[in-house]
Amino acid sequence: MEISKISVFQVDLPLHEGSYNWSGNKSVQVFDSTVVRIETDEGIIGHGEVCPLGAVYLPAYAEGARAGIQVLAPALLGQDPTQLVKLNRHMDATLKGHPYVKSAIDMACWDILGQATGQPVSNLLGGRYGDDFLLYRAISQEAPEAMAGKVAGYRAEGYRKFQLKVGGDPETDIERIRAVSAELQRGDVLIADANTGWLMHQAARVVRAVKDIDVYIEQPCETFEECYSIRKMTDHPFVLDESIDGLPILLRANSLQAMDVVNIKISKFGGLTKARQARDLCVSLGIAMTIEDSWGGDIITAAISHLAHSTPTELLFSSTDFNSYVTISNANDAPQRNNGRLAASTTPGLGITPKMEVLGQAVFEVN
Repeated sequence: MEISKISVFQVDLPLHEGSYNWSGNKSVQVFDSTVVRIETDEGIIGHGEVCPLGAVYLPAYAEGARAGIQVLAPALLGQDPTQLVKLNRHMDATLKGHPYVKSAIDMACWDILGQATGQPVSNLLGGRYGDDFLLYRAISQEAPEAMAGKVAGYRAEGYRKFQLKVGGDPETDIERIRAVSAELQRGDVLIADANTGWLMHQAARVVRAVKDIDVYIEQPCETFEECYSIRKMTDHPFVLDESIDGLPILLRANSLQAMDVVNIKISKFGGLTKARQARDLCVSLGIAMTIEDSWGGDIITAAISHLAHSTPTELLFSSTDFNSYVTISNANDAPQRNNGRLAASTTPGLGITPKMEVLGQAVFEVN
């Protein structure tokens, strides 16, 4: 089988709640998503998606994804999309770095492999655990009372894990954590996610001030070293996210016992192939994980669901359903939240069919 054509589409994904706000006064109202369509000489077509969280979250941005794919695409024609490790090595040799650029291509090739073998991607990623898996709900940064006021509504939708966006003024963040904590019920879990937003002295103030609260602390500072310094001064369970972007730093963090949970974002690692490597390493090391991505629509949600559903239940801390946050659906048959839980499709490939009327005309095609 050979890749015969690559098409790239751009889709805007507005948010149901109007905006998504996190540390440093960062905010996005409409997400700019890129969808990749890969056609083969055997008539099998696969799809992938990449959607950076704006341009100021990770070293990734939407226009950069499309520009990078335009560089990669000519070199992928004639390649076998089912030989995924080989294909990833070829992409790395063609374009150094920029893992997020490669993510949607790799995702589309997993979709092709699943269809070619008649299996859902979750089977190919290791096998399906259970009937479904649990999700978290991100609470966008607002005033403390407004954030606390959203807990009951989200719980009514079935969520029991709440990822509170902090990383601003320490005193306000302390109020946010306390206000939301007061709304929790038995079985609820609270994660205070600073998204790299605190300086070390600010993070130290917050963790000391909420010492009496049952809360996970997630990525308090920008660098691994800064986060590790906070880890050593708190008893709170600790989550690392933005600073874990490959196997070397994952191994280092584990050797130092720098976290209790790690977030595996598919595009941050460069696609399902490399995210699976990180996932499997965490399974071997006994590290709990949140399986997710930076953002996205139906196609990314489907890919997340396959990686999450093939992760051992006891090591899957949480996952996410980005397609429930946005007002536009870009694919049919994508998994949908049911009482705070999600299940990957059991049909071959990712199990989705893109809505071409939503994708519109291709931004560019290479064949």
